[in-house]
Amino acid sequence: MAGNKGLGRGFASLLGLNDADDINPINISDTVTPTSDDAVVAIPLTDIDPNFEQPRKNFDEDALNELAESIKLHGVIQPIVVVPVGRRFMIIAGERRFRASKIAGKTSIPAVIRHYTSQQIKEISLIENLQREDLSPIEAARAIKVLMNEFNMTQEMAADRIGKSRSAVANTLRLLTLSEDVIALIENGRLSAGHARTLVVVPQQSQYKLALKACDNQMTVREMEKMVREFLNPKKVEQKPVEESKELKDLVGNMQRAFATKVSALGNGNKGRIYIDYYTADDLDRICKLIDEWMSESFRNKIGD
Repeated sequence: MAGNKGLGRGFASLLGLNDADDINPINISDTVTPTSDDAVVAIPLTDIDPNFEQPRKNFDEDALNELAESIKLHGVIQPIVVVPVGRRFMIIAGERRFRASKIAGKTSIPAVIRHYTSQQIKEISLIENLQREDLSPIEAARAIKVLMNEFNMTQEMAADRIGKSRSAVANTLRLLTLSEDVIALIENGRLSAGHARTLVVVPQQSQYKLALKACDNQMTVREMEKMVREFLNPKKVEQKPVEESKELKDLVGNMQRAFATKVSALGNGNKGRIYIDYYTADDLDRICKLIDEWMSESFRNKIGD
């Protein structure tokens, strides 16, 4: 079937649509039941309800109107898939076609009726929507997470089921690790998934501030990557050395002459440290004797005063 080229492996057989496009629609009423699971039937739109567990929460109005125009000209090329619920039907795959048919003024839509368990219904709905290009990144991430959790799938299994690479699935799931504020920016269309993924390595408390700088296409993804790198590895600001006062410089010079060694000061005229260098044990003894002599002389002068 031409319409199944984009489906993941196993999905077409899961829907049971392998030969559906080759069958002409049969009108259905309350008293007529299709005799084959592969039969395409024309069901009144008023008898069909959307799936309340539909992963897609937002439908692009412009895209729906474009599809409606196509349906006016060519009809619904691929039938939707429904399950019977009492005397009504619930959509499993094809809600966009259902909505667009209403806009196009159609009264019925071609459909294939299937009998699925509640688990199968959920899995098919998730997979069908995940294969649509216009599903938002966050809707896709949440749907993949539900698919993996409820059906015990690994990332690789989920990727195979929806026809995407494992790396694409992993990158999509990473969006759910972002802060709620950043996720809201993605949902509102102000921040692209590519920009958002650069923030995954940033602590959540700092993500929103960085995200705002890239919102509304203010910078490219590459520029944002550079901004994130600089944020995570800030350049060290070199502190300018404190300039010594003239009095401190004079003191250091006098001590160097007195002790005959290198003397340095760290600080300013108010506070700091003075370092006297020595290079051998004898050098240390010599400096200690000079200090002792100075202290003794200073003490004698104090007594004399």
